[in-house]
Amino acid sequence: MELTDIPFGTTDWSKIPPTTHPGEAGTAYWHTCQFGNARVRMVEYSAGYLADHWCLKGHILLCLEGQLETELEDGRTFTLTAGMSYQVADNAQAHRSSSAKGAKLFIVD
Repeated sequence: MELTDIPFGTTDWSKIPPTTHPGEAGTAYWHTCQFGNARVRMVEYSAGYLADHWCLKGHILLCLEGQLETELEDGRTFTLTAGMSYQVADNAQAHRSSSAKGAKLFIVD
């Protein structure tokens, strides 16, 4: 990824209005900024969240709070807690997220 044409700036995520994304269960709330080709999000999953789709988008994801379960389409599962991250390329491995107790994430894609 090459980050170009992005002047220095700061982001107060509390001032970015969330958009609501219902899952198969629970809800995701996205605070989203676009910086050139990079979409940057602060995402909160409600307790009991389960994504309604398998995702093929590449991400670099950092778990800030709570616990995130990530399932790969091949059946493997990974648990992230605060301070852990994952990275996956576009079209590399289909994945979906869930969170039994809720989670707060910082995602760049």
